[in-house]
Amino acid sequence: MKLNSRNLDDFIEDVAVPTYDRSDITVGIVHFGVGGFHRAHQAMYIDRLLQQGQGSEWGICGVGVLPGDRRMKDVMEAQNCLYTLALKHSDGTWDTRVIGSIVEYLFAPDDAEAVIEKMAAETTKIVSLTITEGGYNFSATTGEFDVENPAIVADLADGAVPATTFGLVVEALSRRKERGLMPFTIMSCDNIEGNGHIAQSTFTTFARLKDPALAEWITTEGAFPNSMVDRITPVTTPEVIEELSARYAIDDQWPVAGEPFTQWVLEDNFTLGRPPLDDVGVQVVDDVTPYELMKLRLLNASHQALAYFGYLSGFRLVHEVCQDPQFAAFLLAYMDEEATPTLQAVPGIDLTEYKHTLIERFSNPEIRDTVARLCAESSDRIPKWLLPVIRKNLETGGEITRSTAVVASWARYAEAVDESGEPIEIVDQLKDSLVPIAQSQRENPTAFIANRAVFGDLIDNERFVTEYTKQLTSLQENGARATLEALMSTR
Repeated sequence: MKLNSRNLDDFIEDVAVPTYDRSDITVGIVHFGVGGFHRAHQAMYIDRLLQQGQGSEWGICGVGVLPGDRRMKDVMEAQNCLYTLALKHSDGTWDTRVIGSIVEYLFAPDDAEAVIEKMAAETTKIVSLTITEGGYNFSATTGEFDVENPAIVADLADGAVPATTFGLVVEALSRRKERGLMPFTIMSCDNIEGNGHIAQSTFTTFARLKDPALAEWITTEGAFPNSMVDRITPVTTPEVIEELSARYAIDDQWPVAGEPFTQWVLEDNFTLGRPPLDDVGVQVVDDVTPYELMKLRLLNASHQALAYFGYLSGFRLVHEVCQDPQFAAFLLAYMDEEATPTLQAVPGIDLTEYKHTLIERFSNPEIRDTVARLCAESSDRIPKWLLPVIRKNLETGGEITRSTAVVASWARYAEAVDESGEPIEIVDQLKDSLVPIAQSQRENPTAFIANRAVFGDLIDNERFVTEYTKQLTSLQENGARATLEALMSTR
C-alpha cells in the first residue's frame, strides 16, 4: 500500500500513524537538509509533540538546496510529506511509526522566491539546519568563512538569485528587517563543536559582505542556540525499503531506519519562542558545551577510531567491528585515556555508563551501519572531532598514542588501496588533493599531516610528528590488525 494521506487509516496496527489533524498545522520551522538524520531526530520530536496535542504552530517546511535533493522533493510530494521511521532493536524487533510533522517541502533550485518568502513569513519562528559539517563553509583549522567559494561569490553578486543556504536565509532576514519583523532563530543541528556559534559566525559574515547594517541587526537581535544531537541513522538502503514492505505492506519510497537511542540537548536561546520540546524528552539547558564535547569526542571521534582501522582489517559493517573484543577494548581505551581527560563535567551523565553504552549501540547488528559511511568526508570530520582531543592533550601533557594512530589510519586509508591491493573508493570533498599526498607518504612520511589546511600547525609539534610517523610506518609495514595489537599491548 502506497504511503500517503489517503491510506493512513488502512495500515496495520503494528504501525503507529499520526492521530492529529495535519491540516490544522501551521509551519513555524523551516528546515534545510531533510535527510535521514533530520527525519529520525528533530522531525520525530515535533511529531511526538503534535501527537500529544501540542505544537500545532510548529509544523516543519523542509527545504532542498542541492541538485541531489530533487529526489527528496519528488518523494515528499508523492507521499504528502509522510515517511516511515523504523527503530531497530538489537533483538530484531522494530518500533515503526509514520511521521507527519513535515507538512510542506520546497526545492530552492525550482523556486528560490518561495523558499525566501516562507522564511520571511511572520509565522516562521525558527530556521533549522542539518547541512553537514561541510555545509558551513568555514575552515576547521582557522575558523574563517571561505569568502572565495565560487557559490558564495555568485550569491553576493548584485541582482543574484540566491542559490546557497547562506544566500537564501540572509535574503529572508533582510526582508524581515524591512517589514519590521524580528529575526527568526537559526538553529544548527549539525555535529560541530559550538554549532550555534559557528552558525552565527558564518551567517553574519555572509550578511556583512552583503549589507553591514543587516549583519549588525542579525547580531544584535538574532539567536543561534547551540545543540547536541544524537541518533545513529545509517543511509536508507534498498533492503530497508524491502523489509518495511515485507513486514508491514507499506510502499514507502524513502523510509528511515535508526537505532532506538536518541538524545537532543538544546540551549534555551530563541528570539520568537520555541516548541515545548522539554515535554517530549529534549534536554533544554543553559549551557550545551559539556554535552556536545562528550558526544563529539566520545561518540563521533570513536566512529573515526573504528572506521579506518576496521576497513583496513577487512570489516565492512560497524557492528562487526565493535563485536570484535580487540576493537571494543581499543575504543574504550581511547575514550578512557585520551578523550575523557579533555571533557568538562557533564551534569546528570555517568560517563562510564555512557561509554559502555556507546559500544553497545555500535554493536547493534540490526542497524547495519557501514564502515564506508564513517570513512566518508574525513577532512570535515577529523579536524572537528578528533584533532581537538590531540591538541588538548598536547597542551596538558596527556596521552595521544591512540588518537594519533587514528590519524595515521586515515592517512593509510587515503592511499586508496587496501591491504589486499584492492582499490578503496575515497569519498571526500578534498579527495583530489588528499589521495596523491597520501600516496606519496611512503617516501615522505609526514606529507599527509603537512597539509596545514587540514591539520594546522600540528606538523610543527615534534611529539605529535614522532608518534604519527611511528604509527603510520607500522600500518604500512605490519597492517592494521598488528598495529592495533601493538597499541593494546602497551596499555
